Amino acid sequence: MSTLNTRIKDFYDASTPLWLSTWGEQMHHGYYGPKGEREVAHKQAQLDMIDALLEWGQAPPSFNRFLDAGCGVGGSSRYLALRHPNATGLGVTLSPVQAENGMRYNREAGVADRLEIRAQDVYTLDAEKDGPFDLIYSMESAEHMADKRALFDLFYRMLRPGGQIVMATWCHRSEPPALTADDRKVLANICKLYHLPPLVSIPTLGGAAEAAGFTNVATDDWSKAVEPFWGAVISSGLDPRNWPGLIRAGKSTIKGAWAMKYMKEGFRTGAIRYGMLRATRS
Repeated sequence: MSTLNTRIKDFYDASTPLWLSTWGEQMHHGYYGPKGEREVAHKQAQLDMIDALLEWGQAPPSFNRFLDAGCGVGGSSRYLALRHPNATGLGVTLSPVQAENGMRYNREAGVADRLEIRAQDVYTLDAEKDGPFDLIYSMESAEHMADKRALFDLFYRMLRPGGQIVMATWCHRSEPPALTADDRKVLANICKLYHLPPLVSIPTLGGAAEAAGFTNVATDDWSKAVEPFWGAVISSGLDPRNWPGLIRAGKSTIKGAWAMKYMKEGFRTGAIRYGMLRATRS
């Protein structure tokens, strides 16, 4: 395992119990309408985000097999499995703690017989043994994956012809105008504290998909739609009831909590963007 992947694994092994106790099994942003205008409970907004991504991503209305690439504890995977009772799925995460919790949730939800969650690096998936898939779903995980071209090459091999990929991921602002020194400082702090390789722009993400052979590639910027979530996350971090869990989670999680201020600043200035991508294997 690479040094970066080890840091990612250790971070999520340590921080996942705190997130589960505070927020539950959906480990991603919420959706608050195109301009962030909807007033909705934050946990509902997280479920709305799944539906919004699937709708915008033109996910097939029915499918036989799906991959959740970077699944966390499998919240989205179970959502898909429960909505598609004839489908089987695979979710992968670098964190054994997340995989263990995910399989426990699968058993409780009655989907463990057709939804597997593994502690495995996405890049080590085998197209022949693990695929093919009708849908590849990636919710806020591709920012952890450094080689975007290799990632899309893999996804292309793992999809059936006509299969669809839908993705939401953290990006940086498109250039021009050039990122300022302050922008780069904010982005560097986010990447350091959340154990990310350098972020890419949304057009760069789309270009990597096209270079891998995908067709019908479309991208979008949903930063406004998700920005209200960070205020809620910061509020939860300031709640004294959550401090004992934060302390138990250890140094890396405390540093991750500190990174929240950089995320909020990055959204305010536009340095960080919430990128969307959909594409079809021809």
